[in-house]
Amino acid sequence: MKLLTRDERPPGEEPVSDLVPELEVSRAKRVRVLLAAACSPLLFSFTAIAAVLAMVSFAADRSRFSATGAVLAAGPGWLASWQVELDLGGHPLGVLPLLPTLLVGWLVARAAARAARRCGGRTPADAVPVVTVIAGAHALFGVLVALLAGGSPVDVNPLTAFCVPGLLSGLAAIAGVAKVCGLPAAVRDRFDPVAVQGLKAGALGLAALIACGAVVFTAATALSWSTVDRLFEPGFGASFGLFVLSVAYLPNAVVAALSFTTGPGFSVGSLTVGMFGYQEGQLPGVPVLAGIPSQHAVWWPALLVLPALVGALVGWRIRAIDEDPMLRMRAVAVAGALVAFGCVILGTLSGGRLGDGPFDPVSVPVGVASVIAFCWIVVPGGFVAFFAGAHEAPEPPGEPEVEEDLVEPEEDEPAEEETEAEAEESAEDVDEAPAEEEPEPEPEAESEPEPEPDGAVDDAVTESTEGSGDESAPGDDR
Repeated sequence: MKLLTRDERPPGEEPVSDLVPELEVSRAKRVRVLLAAACSPLLFSFTAIAAVLAMVSFAADRSRFSATGAVLAAGPGWLASWQVELDLGGHPLGVLPLLPTLLVGWLVARAAARAARRCGGRTPADAVPVVTVIAGAHALFGVLVALLAGGSPVDVNPLTAFCVPGLLSGLAAIAGVAKVCGLPAAVRDRFDPVAVQGLKAGALGLAALIACGAVVFTAATALSWSTVDRLFEPGFGASFGLFVLSVAYLPNAVVAALSFTTGPGFSVGSLTVGMFGYQEGQLPGVPVLAGIPSQHAVWWPALLVLPALVGALVGWRIRAIDEDPMLRMRAVAVAGALVAFGCVILGTLSGGRLGDGPFDPVSVPVGVASVIAFCWIVVPGGFVAFFAGAHEAPEPPGEPEVEEDLVEPEEDEPAEEETEAEAEESAEDVDEAPAEEEPEPEPEAESEPEPEPDGAVDDAVTESTEGSGDESAPGDDR
């Protein structure tokens, strides 16, 4: 087996990867990929809607199944999945299910991401053709369906059928290609880092509020399960149709529960359900609405703990982004603005006209709901972000004192240097002074013998010489 690090090319020859540049996607392949990205989610969603309508029609007890009728009804159904208001025999239908909208948006986002990868998209500029083709195809198909529906019991405004599917599909396509084409990095480079952190925390807060609405809706439905069971008719066909209708409107019910949990509430015709107010009215016999209470309860304000906890969660998420408390407060404000804007979008999409009867309209007070949602994020979130995060060292009070504190050390430094120099000089003087005053050692001077006269020295040398001669004399005799 050859080693992967072994180089077997002749000496002097460049590697093939250096000589051959990376192959670019051809124009023909790019066109095929873009057309597939535009048409595949469109055709798949249209076919799925036609299949569901055919199943409901086939399962109904007192209806005659027709494949052609299911296909013809799939066109307005497809427009309804993109939140295009319909007119049924002169009666407006604007409150449309959100679950099909989420599904078709997910299909578009997935197709856009796949097309961007196959086309070699790496930059935000590479996302433009993908988004443009997908949005244009959905807008044109919406106009086509609106024109074909002319003269039928279902009437659609062509301008609305052009703009709404094109806008929503374009937003879904942008969400799909964002990661592939590096859009998040481009946004981070152009935006303030504090604002980016606030947007992330706001997305977390909006998701948490939606989760609170889902919890409240689930609990209310579970407590009213007997009513839910009673609303389902004995026949399978009618029950299946009510089940499909209830599942399709589940996100709408969750948004209404979110508005109720934060305080403003919602209304269905003359019925108004709020945290601090309740007005009776009629309800359609749909199982998804079975959890709506029939009267006000005193304990409802206790549910306000949930949005307060969401605001605290946002503040806890922001507490560590910076040591400056004011920057953290600015991030909390950005998060609150994003949550408020999200509540406006969700409330607008979840409500609308419902004929001209007693159930019209179904609405969420988006203006009041957005302001209250902003307050739920900013007030507890700002409190937690301010006090739970780090703080800078406090500055001395007053500007003059700060200036004096900054100037005084500079003036004192030379004085300290002079003091040190004087101390060194005094130390040297102290060391030199004892050396000059120290007297000559007297004992050493006394122990030295006084110099003798020259004569005495000669006599001593002579005596020593004679003494040595006397000692050696006996040896000589022997």
